[in-house]
Amino acid sequence: MQAFTYSSAKTVEEASRLAAVSPTARQGAAVRFVAGGTNLIDMMKLNVETPATIVDINGLALDGITATADGGLVIGALARNSDVAHHPVVTRDYAVLSQALLSGASPQLRNMATTGGNLLQRTRCVYFRDTAHGCNKREAGTGCSAIDGHNRMLAILGTSEHCIATNPSDQNVALTALDATVQIRGVKGERTVPIRAFYLEPGTTPQRETVLEPGDVITSVTLPPPMAGARSLYLKLRDRAAYEFALASAAVVMKTSSGKIEHVRVVLGGVGTKPWRSEAAERMLTGRAPGAEVFRKAAEAALAGAKPQSENGYKVELAQRCLTRALTMSV
Repeated sequence: MQAFTYSSAKTVEEASRLAAVSPTARQGAAVRFVAGGTNLIDMMKLNVETPATIVDINGLALDGITATADGGLVIGALARNSDVAHHPVVTRDYAVLSQALLSGASPQLRNMATTGGNLLQRTRCVYFRDTAHGCNKREAGTGCSAIDGHNRMLAILGTSEHCIATNPSDQNVALTALDATVQIRGVKGERTVPIRAFYLEPGTTPQRETVLEPGDVITSVTLPPPMAGARSLYLKLRDRAAYEFALASAAVVMKTSSGKIEHVRVVLGGVGTKPWRSEAAERMLTGRAPGAEVFRKAAEAALAGAKPQSENGYKVELAQRCLTRALTMSV
């Protein structure tokens, strides 16, 4: 782990200012916020993350979970994963989120990990985590060792010739299915970003994963009011039953009316460079009667653009089966 300077912020404005006007920030060196530290500290121990400045934001009043005036829910950026997963409103109205959170990590990590930190969770690609190998996400211009290397766990959707790393989060697959929005405060003021627009595909700049700018602080995530009569579910397939990242997962929110699918959201995890919403699958399902055939065709549509590598071609069928099963369980 490299040496760094440490500051503790007492307000969001102070945190933003410390990150935006720090001498190291102006020189282009990394400034990182730390809350639970379950991902950042690991990366620092591996010298994958070498921030010159750490800004501790645990003192900020951002851990609340509160209802909105219209019946939605605001989850503070510092709300711990365990608290969110077991919150009575989440388990009742946003089951897909509770299920996703409880499928990830371990109880000890969930007790520390935060909502905002999970939004920024870094990939588990072995080449990103090993500084002996080239990785465009870690250091632009050094190449993507995974393309011709060990890529069994990596992405088949949203990839580019510069990066095939998978987004590892369970939480964010569920948040995308729920049409969540992310509240951000920075030096230019406040803004709200739909979670679908929050993440960037790697393209030619895989080192930039989100729309965040220097000094931006995630303050909360807002869930819209639950849709009456809708059911939601998160299904995760992995090598072992616990403490493992997804090979493929599916978050589904679906409402049927008069024997037909009135509303549906389909988002895949474990297979995309970001939480992967499939509008093609949603179009295939909307207005149709639920059933095995239409679910299978929707799953095929969701994976139609897949570009598997040497070791992860199995993910195409695995993700299709995962989604088909999730849809069947959501009726």
